[in-house]
Amino acid sequence: MSSLTRPTRTTRSRARSPMAAPQSFLWTRRIVLTLLAGFVLLPVYVMVSSSLKPLQDVSGKFQWIPSTLTIQPYFDIWETVPLAKYFVNSLIVAGSATVLSVTIAVFSAYAVSRYRFRGKRVFTVTVLSTQMFPGILFLLPLFLIFVNIGNSTGVALYGSRGGLILTYLTFSLPFSIWMLIGYFDSIPRDLDEAALVDGCGPVRALFQVVVPAAVPGIVAVSVYSFMTAWGEVLFASVMTNDATRTLSVGLQGYATQNDVYWNQVMAASLVVSVPIVAGFLLLQRYLVAGLTAGAVK
Repeated sequence: MSSLTRPTRTTRSRARSPMAAPQSFLWTRRIVLTLLAGFVLLPVYVMVSSSLKPLQDVSGKFQWIPSTLTIQPYFDIWETVPLAKYFVNSLIVAGSATVLSVTIAVFSAYAVSRYRFRGKRVFTVTVLSTQMFPGILFLLPLFLIFVNIGNSTGVALYGSRGGLILTYLTFSLPFSIWMLIGYFDSIPRDLDEAALVDGCGPVRALFQVVVPAAVPGIVAVSVYSFMTAWGEVLFASVMTNDATRTLSVGLQGYATQNDVYWNQVMAASLVVSVPIVAGFLLLQRYLVAGLTAGAVK
């Protein structure tokens, strides 16, 4: 007669993994992240609520829950401030600076990543070292350079969109090259070498093989270059005039006037931030992948 053996019950081990964080740390982290999120989102709520209030509600004591809502400030700001002209100037300057920065960075990073030449290390160190200096140090030198070029050649860089584009290109290009060098280094060389064996030239191999594989990195560089030019105030306030003024400078000038409609200023601030927020939400996946791959070789 066969004896039945009763299976032994296995008790779940409740022992915590050595790498698991204690509950107190998890709750502390949640509280800190919640406070940080509230600290970041509170100004956004104030801006949105103020843009939907009549002027008399904004001028008085702040109401956390608006008693009256209106979208009229979003229409009035286009008449109070030449917002359309500022928007066009910002779009032209930021778009041109982004296209030039990405184009030059792609060729430069590809050459550094794939070829050996004398002075390669000096070039990469120089590109990276430019990020160590604060931008305000270049304000006076760039101003004097643009003025002297205009006086000697007649090419008006000071007060023009072209001068502002070159200014933003000065700041965004070194970081763009450095980011794309790291991203191109992560792409196997066998891909473009195989394209060269098949008869492609270096430029054709770059655009048909390397660039499609480097789309996340190029998107990350494009977003960085566009954001650098879109919201910058200091250089735009010095290098532009009334005809070439950008959004950030135009809104700053209006906010410092005596008669300011703050509900319209808040509405204009939201309108200005729409392109950046929309672009980040649409390209978030590529942006994170590009920054991660480009920063780590």
